[in-house]
Amino acid sequence: MPAQWSPDGWRSKPIVQVPEYPEPALQQAVETELRDYPPLVFAGEARRLRRQLADAAEGRAFVLQGGDCAESFAEFRANNIRDTLRVLLQMAVVLSFASGKPVIKIGRMAGQFAKPRSSDVEKLDDVTLPSYRGDMINGMEFDAAGRAPDPQRMLRAYNQSAATLNLLRAFAQGGYADLHEVHRWNLEFVASGEEAERYRELADRIDEAMTFMASCGVTSEATPQLRETDFYTSHEALLLGYEEAMTRIDSITGNWYDTSAHLVWIGDRTRQLDGAHVEFMRGISNPIGVKIGPSQTVDELLGLIDILNPEDDPGRLVLISRMGDDQVEAKLPPLLRAVAREGRRVVWTCDPMHGNTVKSSNGYKTRPFARILREVEGFFAAHDAEGTHAGGIHIELTGQNVTECTGGVQAISDEDLSDRYHTHCDPRLNASQSLELAFLVSEHLKEQRHRRNRRAAPGRTAA
Repeated sequence: MPAQWSPDGWRSKPIVQVPEYPEPALQQAVETELRDYPPLVFAGEARRLRRQLADAAEGRAFVLQGGDCAESFAEFRANNIRDTLRVLLQMAVVLSFASGKPVIKIGRMAGQFAKPRSSDVEKLDDVTLPSYRGDMINGMEFDAAGRAPDPQRMLRAYNQSAATLNLLRAFAQGGYADLHEVHRWNLEFVASGEEAERYRELADRIDEAMTFMASCGVTSEATPQLRETDFYTSHEALLLGYEEAMTRIDSITGNWYDTSAHLVWIGDRTRQLDGAHVEFMRGISNPIGVKIGPSQTVDELLGLIDILNPEDDPGRLVLISRMGDDQVEAKLPPLLRAVAREGRRVVWTCDPMHGNTVKSSNGYKTRPFARILREVEGFFAAHDAEGTHAGGIHIELTGQNVTECTGGVQAISDEDLSDRYHTHCDPRLNASQSLELAFLVSEHLKEQRHRRNRRAAPGRTAA
């Protein structure tokens, strides 16, 4: 337990990227009400995730973190939750088979309602209004009433998160995550056209492995691990009044946990060493993340690690690199080198989305699939060169057939973006693009596994 820390200690620190509520008394009343609400997640679950992340820090597991850019009240449907979980499960099977490691599945779900913005205001014609900061804070509609921050939205976000978690737990433990079903979905993907031919070999190898397992009696009926899975939730801990209200003392350990999610992270815009977000996060016992952008210096990064993970617990801290495809090979290696030199044990993951946002020829904000892939390749190349562990990927995606990111096997063009552009904030990969990315990442993981096997058994060729 950090010395001289309390859940409200952040209030005395400088803070950015939070709204000013027009009715402070109402804000206080809502936060007080939330303190009496049941936890959304449990401390034991967060501890289990922390143990699994320790394996990822040591190269024994791989992290898949993905989901919506910003969850919305309007698109809250069971089918949307199911379909996003489905694509994450599909990706996890591909990544696990290629790497030979367990894949830790973490959704940007059940709490990802608040977003940082590059500007506090948005202008349309001659009207200037507060920027949209996510449904937890204000509305997308461009009018004064909708854009006014409303603290009662926190209550709706809590209730939607609770319902989402309930459904996710049912799917994860009730048979929907059965490995055989997930593999069948992947076979459907690789059978969808000639462009999927390069992935068919891997899918066939998974099929052979599962057939062999069944012949040995390892079936879903006999082995619960094949029909159930661990699934965790995460979001950016931006709105600290909400996070403080959800922070409780664990009755078993006596430590503080933020019960709004299993893992919460600090954004690239809110990682100031003396800032409120760092102060809040240093005291909770959840595993936490920090977004690391191209402006991050070595000294600042080491300072963050000292504050957030002073005991060097390998499962405590996830560093989420978001450099952009044109900067990752120059900016990431010095950071990897410095952290390794200091002997600090962290999980390094790659967010190839946020550094690769561009404006299309017809004015839509988009992310080219080719640039996303190049950043992932640069991330793996940097780790290979430095001898460090590429611990995971962090993707904004949806299970819906949207047209928000260009490229991929679907060859979505600028002209196609208007067909199904539904995001409330930033563009997301659709289900097909997400699974395509998983197959492409699997090629890097397979090569890593082969190199590991060659080192373990010199003179032998890895299978």
